[in-house]
Amino acid sequence: MATVVGIVRCAVAPLSRTRVFRALAPIVLPPAERMMARLTNGRVQLSGLLVPSLVLHSTGAKSGAPRDTVLMYTPDGRGRAIVAGTTFGQERHPGWTYNLLAHPDASISVRGRRLPVHATLIADDEREAAWARIETQWPGYRAYERDSGRVVRLFLLQPVADVHRLSM
Repeated sequence: MATVVGIVRCAVAPLSRTRVFRALAPIVLPPAERMMARLTNGRVQLSGLLVPSLVLHSTGAKSGAPRDTVLMYTPDGRGRAIVAGTTFGQERHPGWTYNLLAHPDASISVRGRRLPVHATLIADDEREAAWARIETQWPGYRAYERDSGRVVRLFLLQPVADVHRLSM
C-alpha cells in the first residue's frame, strides 16, 4: 500500500504546482473536505488519501471564534507535526497562521481523534531541516514558497503533555 501511495504522490505532486490547481484548489478543496468530514464523522479527509492530514482547531486571531482548517502535516519523528502555511503558493499567509501566532494553544484531530497541541513557529536555523522532511513526504512542496514570493510560516505542533513535560 505504501508503494502505491508513493507512486500516486509522485504523479500528483507535479499537478499540484500548476496554475489551474492553485486557482481551483482553494475554492474546491475546503467544501469537499467538509463534505467528507460530515459523511465520515471526521475520520476521513480527502487530502489524507495522499498525505497525512489533520484538522487544526484554532482560535481566530481577531474574532476569538473557533476555526477549523484541514492541513497536510509532516510527522517529525518525535510525535510532533510540522505544518506549512503555503496557501497553494498564494501571496498572502493563510489565516490559520495568524491564529496560531495569536493563540498558540490549539488542538488537532487526526482520524477522528482530538489532541491538544502547542504551536511554535519554526526558527530560521531549523527551517532547512523542516523543509527537507516535508519534501521527503511531498516532493517539490517548497516550490510554493518560492512561487509565493514570501517566507512561508512553518509551525511545529507539539502535544500539550510533551510541552508540560519539557517545562518541568
